[in-house]
Amino acid sequence: MEMILVYTTFPDRETARRIVGELVKKRIIACANLREHDAIYIENGDVIERKEIGALIKTEVGKWKELKEEIRRMHPYETPLLMRIDVDRVNHEYIEWMKKVLG
Repeated sequence: MEMILVYTTFPDRETARRIVGELVKKRIIACANLREHDAIYIENGDVIERKEIGALIKTEVGKWKELKEEIRRMHPYETPLLMRIDVDRVNHEYIEWMKKVLG
């Protein structure tokens, strides 16, 4: 199994929990870590500052395509961030746990 991390953001904790929960139930992802952070970006020419929820999602490379499709389908943003990070090394015990969780 080849592990990947996927990073995305959500507008609030409720949305993040709902979407991540669905992904876990469907066994598309093993788990995710959610963190609130300050987001600063440009929208319609204005600098916007607001809170967002960042999600660090753990899954296997074979789920990448399905994960992207599901996040796009459920996500409230018109253009959600879907950043894949290939994992070079991870402990064997964690990979074994992921295999059990993802089926």
